[in-house]
Amino acid sequence: MRALEEKIVKEGLVLDGNVLKVGSFLNQMVDTSLAQEMAQEVVRLYKGVPVNKVVTIEASGIAIGFAVAAAMGVPLVFVKKSHASNVSGNVLTARIHSYTHSTDYTATVSADYITKDDCVLIVDDFLANGEALRGLIEIIRSAGATLAGCAVQIEKGFQGGGDQLRSEGVRVESLAIIEKMSVEEGITFRR
Repeated sequence: MRALEEKIVKEGLVLDGNVLKVGSFLNQMVDTSLAQEMAQEVVRLYKGVPVNKVVTIEASGIAIGFAVAAAMGVPLVFVKKSHASNVSGNVLTARIHSYTHSTDYTATVSADYITKDDCVLIVDDFLANGEALRGLIEIIRSAGATLAGCAVQIEKGFQGGGDQLRSEGVRVESLAIIEKMSVEEGITFRR
């Protein structure tokens, strides 16, 4: 998606350790016009797929998850990264390693919110090694729900997570795929 790529080049900041800082428009301060444009692109990509729920993981995925769910006219479910007293009873969980934060956590959601009757689209802001998506896929499959696919704003293609998931038969649609990224040379997108 050209508009997203242009925004990444203009406002994104490449940091050491393969970190891309996009807080000025994606996950701390959200460019709502761009979010709506990205949501419409996801709707176009998944046209004809009977999605009835969008699932994301807190916190950075919530903004784009909400935009996509609203554009599709379906509920948004967000999976919590930490135990919360208001999530109890029958829960779905998955252990996930965060590349960004170099930590493991147990993602948790009430089993009432994802069921065998659902066709779920996973939406997230970033895809690096694919661990967050794998955890969400595990949760969806443990619920017996159908996985429609995954929609990601920015994929770090050079880290291989998206390509690995695709090779396993998971539909992954990324709006911008970064092929190379360095402080010295900037960003190159996959074409």
